[in-house]
Amino acid sequence: MNNSTRKNTKPAPAPRGGNQDRRTVKKKESTLDPRLFVKKAQPSGQEGFRTEKTFADLGLTAKLLQNILAKGYQTLTNIQEQSIQPLLQGRDMMAISKTGSGKTAAFLIPIIEHALKDPRNYTALVVTPTRELALQIEEEFKSLTLGMQLYSATFIGGTNINSDHQKLQRKLQVIVGTPGRLLDLSDRRELDLRKVNTLVLDEFDRMLDMGFVLDVNKLVNRIGTRDQTLLFSATLEPGQKKLIDGLLSNPLEVKVSGGGSTNENIEQQTIRVPEGQDKFDVLADLFANPELEKVILFTETKRLADRLAKKLVQAGIKAGQIHGDKSQNFRNRMIDEFKSGDIRVLVATDVAARGIDVADVSHVINYQLPMTMDAYIHRIGRTGRAGKVGHAITFVN
Repeated sequence: MNNSTRKNTKPAPAPRGGNQDRRTVKKKESTLDPRLFVKKAQPSGQEGFRTEKTFADLGLTAKLLQNILAKGYQTLTNIQEQSIQPLLQGRDMMAISKTGSGKTAAFLIPIIEHALKDPRNYTALVVTPTRELALQIEEEFKSLTLGMQLYSATFIGGTNINSDHQKLQRKLQVIVGTPGRLLDLSDRRELDLRKVNTLVLDEFDRMLDMGFVLDVNKLVNRIGTRDQTLLFSATLEPGQKKLIDGLLSNPLEVKVSGGGSTNENIEQQTIRVPEGQDKFDVLADLFANPELEKVILFTETKRLADRLAKKLVQAGIKAGQIHGDKSQNFRNRMIDEFKSGDIRVLVATDVAARGIDVADVSHVINYQLPMTMDAYIHRIGRTGRAGKVGHAITFVN
């Protein structure tokens, strides 16, 4: 697969509304109806999550299959069954599937097969909205390619850009990154985007909103023609259809879920806080229940995340926080401590809603009403993953 055979894919059209800086937009009060956050779980378990088709049925390279089986994967999830074969055939794709349904492996497995055919001339670029998601994707790629001499690197904000130079000295089959850092490296002429064969926008609905779409357009224009473009997400914004059409060429659309509904495996409830009652006291009382074993607590602001983490620790509840003002090393350490169980509660802004893949998160708590239904879907999608039952609690004033 080389550049001479590339499809002449159109660049994405520029968005209407000009260059709007998200950070200058004043936060509004949520207008969502709290009744949307109450729903009984209807768990389908592994039966509804996985198919009967095995990875051995796909005709994959022996070493890749060996690595997949070593990770404990036997049968394909629904999104994997519907997307891997068409992607192996080189199709463009827009895929919608709930969080925790195996989307990352669904696009990485075909990428690895393409890379193995022509490793010296193949480059896949995976663009994500958050640093945590980028790191998670590269970690998955490395585990799938053990012993295969395929190479990857992650390029994200919050790290020393000078260290990126060393990473780019090696031929990389997979490059993962956030838009700002990728553009910085392109501006420095250290990253040649024209060599990209496959472009993946993970969590594409977020990548095509007003916060990222200008940078995504710049990346797409610098890549130019390419063999394959893949868009993956858990949710779909209907107003983005024109942008999506501009990115894809004769795409296959795969929708395992409608893109606007929550995971059936999640028990959802609200807690109303009476006027005059201290909301933190209500929160702290919840942790008397040992079933709240591994909890992500979402807030709308960084300042409140810091304050709540401090108050939880003072109340004897092990907690840490993660948001955009924290250094990448700090964020990585908090996630590691959360994964290991050293902290019980991870207090987070929406930076964590798309990128933290931690096994067995028992509960997600929304300390404040989320601003949009998409934000809610991605937040609570941190629990109830891989067919397991999870719990979501939303505070309502």
